[in-house]
Amino acid sequence: MAHATATATMRAMLFERPGSPLRAVERPIPRPAQGQVLVRVHACGVCRTDLHLIDGEVQIARPPRVLGHQIVGTVQASEAPTLQVGARVGVPWLGWTDGECHFCTSGRENLCPNARFTGRDIDGGMAEYTVADARFCFPIPEGYPDEQAAPLLCAGLIGYRSLRMCGDARTIGLYGFGAAAHILAQVCRFQTRETYAFTRPGDTRGQAFAREMGAAWAGGSDQPPPVQLEAAIVFAADGSLVPVALRALEPGATVVCAEIHMSDIPAFAYDELWMERCVRSVANLTRRDGEEFLALAPQVPVHTTVASYPLERAGEALEDLRAGRFTGAAVIVP
Repeated sequence: MAHATATATMRAMLFERPGSPLRAVERPIPRPAQGQVLVRVHACGVCRTDLHLIDGEVQIARPPRVLGHQIVGTVQASEAPTLQVGARVGVPWLGWTDGECHFCTSGRENLCPNARFTGRDIDGGMAEYTVADARFCFPIPEGYPDEQAAPLLCAGLIGYRSLRMCGDARTIGLYGFGAAAHILAQVCRFQTRETYAFTRPGDTRGQAFAREMGAAWAGGSDQPPPVQLEAAIVFAADGSLVPVALRALEPGATVVCAEIHMSDIPAFAYDELWMERCVRSVANLTRRDGEEFLALAPQVPVHTTVASYPLERAGEALEDLRAGRFTGAAVIVP
């Protein structure tokens, strides 16, 4: 069984405190404990959650920390019988649960109060190596290059879980057309659902991209859709979009809030919620979500549009995400 030597080091981008830029460092290559694997990182997707962590909107209890939770790599050393050296795996946001609480034992491990999350409580993938609990690693579907696969591990999984909350809705609004929405629009087209994409007002490039990804209609968030929606998913962190989405719904429909952090939702008239409309959130993911979505993605097939950045430019990738300078997803390649 291969192990990194005590003196071997790796490059990593380190988060130290909210508001400070990531810092390039050399760190010892970690060694896997019982049940863990050492993963050589080939690609790590950039997520808006990383921005929330950097900005202090989602707390990191014990910094410094290596961010990144959409990791694709190969197992270099294993202390787990279920994963062998050489296996290509994906490491998602959910990194560990206690397996004993009433959430875990009722199929809701995404709500485990003791859960640990990759890139927040556990060092993540903005580095050359990381360790992960083998139970929370997914096999990557054949045919997906590393960079193409990375966004599936959060953008894809959160989008898929959000879609499950929409039930059988056939007309679905996607508010914020970024990494998650560009994957989900393809899934919806495969399932013969219609998506209606809402971007920042005036973002004609984003709207054209949404139509290219399968949206039946695309416009600014200040525009009403051409039909009443049976469901809407808010992928943007802007709470003011929730009442906007509610006003676009037919009776009995649901607005799903997919962000881990969102600005305050402004007050709105009860009439906009009445008629059994619903607002709900999505939190994290389960391993079931991962297994189902990664089996579905090759059937669609989902194609991810990515902008690649070298490890040392991880901070630039995050700021480009903040400013909306690319379409699709950003991926760090160590």
